[in-house]
Amino acid sequence: MNKEQNIPSVSLRKFLKHSLEILKNPLPFHHQNFVEQGDVFRLKIGFSSSVIFIRDASLAEYVLQKNQKNYTKSKIQTEDLVKYVGKGLLTSEGDHWKKQRKLIQPAFHKKQLSNLLDNIKEAIQTEYKRITPDTVIDIFPILNDLAFQTVVKSLFSIAVNQQDISDLQNITEQTQNMLVKELRQPYLGWWFSLSGEIKKHTDLTNKSRAILKRIVNERRVSQTKEHDLLDMLLEAKYDDGSPMAEQQLIDEILILFAAGHETTSNALTFATQLLALHPEWQDKIYNERKTIEDESDDLMDVVTKSKICQQVIEEAMRLYPPAYFIDRVNKAPDAFNDMEFEAGSNLLFSVYEMHRNPKLWEQPDAFLPERFSEGSRKFSSQYFPFGAGPRKCIGNNFAMFEMVIAISELVYNYKIIPDFETIEITPLITLKPKNAFLKFEARV
Repeated sequence: MNKEQNIPSVSLRKFLKHSLEILKNPLPFHHQNFVEQGDVFRLKIGFSSSVIFIRDASLAEYVLQKNQKNYTKSKIQTEDLVKYVGKGLLTSEGDHWKKQRKLIQPAFHKKQLSNLLDNIKEAIQTEYKRITPDTVIDIFPILNDLAFQTVVKSLFSIAVNQQDISDLQNITEQTQNMLVKELRQPYLGWWFSLSGEIKKHTDLTNKSRAILKRIVNERRVSQTKEHDLLDMLLEAKYDDGSPMAEQQLIDEILILFAAGHETTSNALTFATQLLALHPEWQDKIYNERKTIEDESDDLMDVVTKSKICQQVIEEAMRLYPPAYFIDRVNKAPDAFNDMEFEAGSNLLFSVYEMHRNPKLWEQPDAFLPERFSEGSRKFSSQYFPFGAGPRKCIGNNFAMFEMVIAISELVYNYKIIPDFETIEITPLITLKPKNAFLKFEARV
């Protein structure tokens, strides 16, 4: 028997039968297939095309780390996403990716990020002023704006025209929603082109590029040093001493907006909802913050010593990983255990399912931050909120710093009370929250 046949297959007929519910939320469909077929199955999505779905953490570790050179990102990121964000770190491959990673990595070292903490805290405190105490609100829009403003402040430091910020945020969200349509309804690709929908959204991207180009040029002309991410990117040099070309710089900034704000706002919202359901963890974070502040007023101490807060965030990202799928395509044929993968196989790793796989986690659906009391490295072979291997998210430290400050600041000032029965999700490009209704009581 061909080893590839050891991979159970889900028929095209079943896929089409459930296509409408998959369009709304594919996770229940995939979960049922994992339950019925095992940790690896092939889903037929066309007469000659299929995707291999995986929640086997050892196979993920093999593909993302041990044999990562044989794997590339799929067309979704290297082509479909490129038309909206360009060829930056997230969407590039091969030598171009290596060159960009080496150039940009120093800007995200912890030592460099320490210079941005005051700007991050300022953006967070500004957005929290929008919270009306003792009133039920959907917290996601506030946290979404918070995450975007944090990226803006970290990139550009000084005030940027508010209209520019609003335009950049709206365009980023509109183009991501368009990409979701293209991915979920590939059979309507001809209509998206013919109706002008794709052109409309690429035109919006060009508007973003024009705004960013003007901001970058204004910084160059001013010759001032703000010690923000834009300064670091402008001053970065390749091995031959040359700086990043303007087009490449704009691509990298677009990707920072796209990847740097949505995943963070999603994670913050889920963490806040989970804290609302588990007030004992609010008390623990509050007491931790008071203890830290009694000993030091250094913001970096708040970030590095808030261990309980970090545990809560890590557990929230286990239960609700914002980047809930990771895709790869193998260049050459490959084999793992009793399975073989022909060249060009589409592999889709369900981080959501791996993080809830009962073979890997005790009480997988329970909120237990104490499981991360020794840090997340203990689970490095099965816990992938920022990916794994060389392609692990370059902004993971930035995101964790931002989230620790945001959650610590929120709990220090408010008690969080739920106004929902269960946590609802909307799986798009990222795993988004839905109806995150909460009430905030100001602490005395």
